[in-house]
Amino acid sequence: MKSKTELTGRVVFRGDPGYESARKNWDPHTNRFPKVFVFAQNTQDVVNAIKWGRQNNVPIRPRSGRHALEVNLSQVNGGIVIDVSEMKKIVLNKQKGTVIVGAGNRVGRIAHTLAKQGFIAPFGDSPSVGIGGISLGGGIGPLQRTIGLISDNLIALEMVDAKGKVIRANKNCHSDLLWASRGGGGGNFGVYTKYKFNVLRAPAKATVFRITWPWDQFEEVFKVWQKWAPNVNTKLGSELSIGPKKGGNVSMLGLFLGSKKEAVRLLKPITSVGTPTELIRSLPYTQVVSFMLAPDPIQTQKVSNQFSSGFVRTKFPDKAITSMRQFLEKVEGEFAGFFFLNWGGAINRKSPKSTAFYWRKAKYYVEWNSSWIKKSDAAKNIAIVRQTRQKLQPYIVGSYINVPDQGIKNSGPVYYGANYTRLRKIKAKYDPGNVFNNPQSIPPAKL
Repeated sequence: MKSKTELTGRVVFRGDPGYESARKNWDPHTNRFPKVFVFAQNTQDVVNAIKWGRQNNVPIRPRSGRHALEVNLSQVNGGIVIDVSEMKKIVLNKQKGTVIVGAGNRVGRIAHTLAKQGFIAPFGDSPSVGIGGISLGGGIGPLQRTIGLISDNLIALEMVDAKGKVIRANKNCHSDLLWASRGGGGGNFGVYTKYKFNVLRAPAKATVFRITWPWDQFEEVFKVWQKWAPNVNTKLGSELSIGPKKGGNVSMLGLFLGSKKEAVRLLKPITSVGTPTELIRSLPYTQVVSFMLAPDPIQTQKVSNQFSSGFVRTKFPDKAITSMRQFLEKVEGEFAGFFFLNWGGAINRKSPKSTAFYWRKAKYYVEWNSSWIKKSDAAKNIAIVRQTRQKLQPYIVGSYINVPDQGIKNSGPVYYGANYTRLRKIKAKYDPGNVFNNPQSIPPAKL
């Protein structure tokens, strides 16, 4: 291949040593074979990679944390994968309460680094997720009711566009791109290299909790949780997980930015249900981060997953709970099940059109997934997740772009609601040739 532009950074072509490890994603059922991986060390490496990809007419895919929950969104046969995971600078400005982070940072690294310096960095439920993917898709997590979505705290960014031009966006310059980047999803507009966030001072201490119940109490626990969690004090974030009937249990993990005494009082409605095992502890904030972001479990065998998600506007009726039960009785594996996160507070103080993240008026968030090890079990596990989506459809709206489901047809309005039209116009402005595309990316508006 002849190209005017040379690839720079850590470059791994197919056939080179390290190619197989470059190809591995968090979910092992990827089956794509890119021509080359570029592990960018700086913004210029990204510029060169995009220009090289365009000159050689190969498809381009950006990749940040390798944590895509749906297969083959960040890899493409015969293409160039521009991986920013080695761009890991973190620069905190304590006076201004801002932090600039390289797009390759993992959420856990940022949260721990800032906690040690007395600041709150938002996070989701896993330390190994890349800051790029989680931020661009919205960024939900247990702190969201207090400080908003991760993307609500994004105030500036650096991105390389389809021509290889470096764009810096903030509220005064390229403000439409900043708007789109707050929930418009990764891989749509360009390759992002830096993000700037507002950060708040952390409390000296906060309270964490982990409460578990036997699986057969899930219905009574869930019925109380869905009434209590959306209306409890907004400094309390609650993640409820319900595992499969075979080997699973019910667990609620969360935090309260306040005293243990007050946390115990606020948790009473849910701890009064069934026969819970309770851990409620006041910890220094640095330890709160460690508790909430425990290292991802070490998997002895690589597990594949199929996810789907939605936002619940009114409580699940008994019919929906029956569909949950049917799902939980069929799926297997310790990583399968239902996951819920309480909503409200700072999330719905912003209007649905104030950022690209649309689904602000909900009671809570729901996702569910199946998991499997043997390839021969893939089809039935994917099917049950999608059948469950049909059954739950009357009770949910939308879907979370960071928990993509390629079974959703015409996915744009499902992920982005009424913001989809505007996102397509912004896409047409920054990437009119649709250079950055994947199976569920935003197509440019026809101008």
